[in-house]
Amino acid sequence: MTPYLTTPPVRATLAWQAGATLLCALLAGLWHGLDGAISATFGGLIIVLAGFAYAVVISVSNSPSVATTLRTMVLAEAAKIAMILFTMWAVITQYKDLDGASFFAAFVIAVLLSRVAFWVRR
Repeated sequence: MTPYLTTPPVRATLAWQAGATLLCALLAGLWHGLDGAISATFGGLIIVLAGFAYAVVISVSNSPSVATTLRTMVLAEAAKIAMILFTMWAVITQYKDLDGASFFAAFVIAVLLSRVAFWVRR
């Protein structure tokens, strides 16, 4: 069985999200300065890390049955949500110069790009 992280859909999704995050950071840096660039980087990185956490949980499991597969999917989704909540809380509380517009824009764009996996063929 191929580890989930190395499948083309997962790699493409994480690559697109990382690229969009860098593009958002560049644009936010031009528009709002260094704080905007850092905020946009954090916003996109939250979703990239959450997708990575999801893929790691899926990769660790070797699901021989339907029940185990469903349990693994729920656990992976819970890990993804927990990662989003924890990293968002950490960024908002620790980074005092957060530019909300840049942060939220990069976050939303990265979330929307999580659908890229549906367009990638294996």
